Amino acid sequence: MKKYNIGDIIDVKIKAIEQYGAFVYVDDSYSGLIHISQINGKYIKNIDRIFKINDVKTVKVIGINEDKKQLKLTMIGVKQHNKVNSNKDLSETKLGFELFEEILPNWIEEKMEEINNKN
Repeated sequence: MKKYNIGDIIDVKIKAIEQYGAFVYVDDSYSGLIHISQINGKYIKNIDRIFKINDVKTVKVIGINEDKKQLKLTMIGVKQHNKVNSNKDLSETKLGFELFEEILPNWIEEKMEEINNKN
């Protein structure tokens, strides 16, 4: 009997980050890959701004290799639960600013490139 099925929503832990995606720990039997194209459907210049080692992400299974016990995963269309790696919960306000802190550098960089390209 298969443990995972296509379409399953599961939580995974980021174990390695490469330019093309993130390798994840699923459980003691399975590992997985979130390809960079399956993170948010947009161009990502620096994947390190999206993932950190030991982050917990909610993903959907889009492919299964039972022989190798590997899953292809996507975050597109999957609501994240803002899991925190420590046992201490953060307040709603802290999570909100944490998210803003993550995307603000990208916005600034994009705007600076836009301004420089116009000049």
